[in-house]
Amino acid sequence: MALSVIVWVNPLTPLAMTATNLPAWSEKLAPRLKSQIEFLVAIDALKSVYRASHIASNERRENSAEHSWHLTMFARILAEHANEAVDIERVIFMLMVHDIVEVDAGDTPLHGQQNPEQEANEQAAATRLFGLLPDDQSLLLRQCWDEFEAAQSADARFAKALDRLQPVLLNALTEGGTWKDYEVSLDQVTSRTAQIGKGSDTLWDMANAIFNEAVDHGWLKTARPADLS
Repeated sequence: MALSVIVWVNPLTPLAMTATNLPAWSEKLAPRLKSQIEFLVAIDALKSVYRASHIASNERRENSAEHSWHLTMFARILAEHANEAVDIERVIFMLMVHDIVEVDAGDTPLHGQQNPEQEANEQAAATRLFGLLPDDQSLLLRQCWDEFEAAQSADARFAKALDRLQPVLLNALTEGGTWKDYEVSLDQVTSRTAQIGKGSDTLWDMANAIFNEAVDHGWLKTARPADLS
């Protein structure tokens, strides 16, 4: 019997569930390898989780797999700008892992309406998805994800900074992007992206220059909309 892997597809459309059946050859694999392949097939669904941000060409929305890949390049290229000494390989690993939970839990836009159950959903997703792996690898990925979420270590602070910076850059390149979509004010975006400064003063200065120019273009409001106050 073929192995059935259940994955969730969570674009910015109604939730849909799909089943991916691995071919019969998977039944002949050693248990450890079979678990690893099951996990790798499950996370392929991240390519179908669409974020609020548009790609730089503005032709479509970015998916979470692309976002994660882009962040690994941000880490490698911008490592010299971290406030603290970081292990860039650990930072990259965190960024590879950080959004895997969105396979089950979906993406919650930074400037959109927040789901009070999202944290619990992500915890459940982490348990299920990382639990597909052999115990040693499951523990490694779960600890990495937990460290990123807590943002207490130097590596996690820099990883979080990059995760906040990348959408800022995309919005600057798409004439406001999600800032206009959600009628975001300067105060709101400054507050919601403050994590950038905890990881890199240099990148925070750049982000603030982007925000100021966005205000000049009318992409960011200078006061919070009355209906959101």
